[in-house]
Amino acid sequence: MLVDMTQAAITALQNEVDRAKEIFASLAAEEWGADSGCDGWRVQDVAQHMAAVFQQIAAPDTIDTGDSGQTEASAEVPVSDRRDWTPEQVIAAYDEWSEKGVAALAGLQEPPMADTVVPISDLGTHPLHILANAIVFDHYCHLRHDIGAAVERAAVLPRDPEALHATVEWMLAGLPQMCATELGAGPDQPVNIVFDGPAANSFCLSPGPNGWTVANHCDDDAPVIKTTAHDFVSWGTKRADWRGTSTGDVSIVNVQRVLDAINII
Repeated sequence: MLVDMTQAAITALQNEVDRAKEIFASLAAEEWGADSGCDGWRVQDVAQHMAAVFQQIAAPDTIDTGDSGQTEASAEVPVSDRRDWTPEQVIAAYDEWSEKGVAALAGLQEPPMADTVVPISDLGTHPLHILANAIVFDHYCHLRHDIGAAVERAAVLPRDPEALHATVEWMLAGLPQMCATELGAGPDQPVNIVFDGPAANSFCLSPGPNGWTVANHCDDDAPVIKTTAHDFVSWGTKRADWRGTSTGDVSIVNVQRVLDAINII
C-alpha cells in the first residue's frame, strides 16, 4: 500500500535525522574541518548541505540555490555562501530545518499530493511521495560514506533495512532517468542486481523500446551481479568502483559496461 510504503520512508528519515544530530553534537573542531568524501567539501560543508536541503524543501523562497537547474551545482551555492559559518550555526540550522523539512515531507504522503508527478531538476520526473526516500538516501549516503570518510563513528552507523529499503527505492526509481544517456550508449544487456545482507532484494535492469527499466525480480536469462545495498549506495553514486564489492558475472564485458554507466545523483 502506498501509505504504508511512504510512511515507512518518513520513519526511516526521522531515524536518520536523529543519527545526524547525534553525530553533529559529537564532532570536535578538527572533525568539523576535516575533508569529507565529497570532493572539496569539509565535514562541516556536508552537514550544512544536509540542513540546506531541508530548508529548500520546507521554505524554498528563503534559500538561494542558483538557477542552473542542475542538482549538484545548486547544492554548491548555499555551501559556498555559508562556508564561514560556525559549527554552532550549522547545528542550529540543521535542528530548525530538519524538523520543518520532515514535517513538509510527511505532508506529501497522502493522496492526491502523494501521487502528483513533477519534474525534479535533473533527477527525473517522480511522484511527490518519493521525495522522502530521496532525503533518506541523501542522509544515508552523506553520513556513512561522506562524513564517514573522516569520522569513523559515522561510517559505522547502523545499516538498518528500513533506511536502505527507502534509499534503494529512490536510487532505482531515478536510475533509468539519471543514467539514460550513458545506458543508451551502451549495450542492450539486461543485468540482475541481487542485494545480500540488510535490505536483501533482487532487481533486473533491462533495456526496452522506451528506455531502460528496473523491475523487482530477476530475469532467469540475464547475468547476475551480487552486492549489498550499503555498497550500492557507494558505487551507484561513483563514490567507489563496483568492482571492489561486487561478485557474480563480473567478467562479462557487456555487464561491466552497464555497471559503469550507473551514476546516481
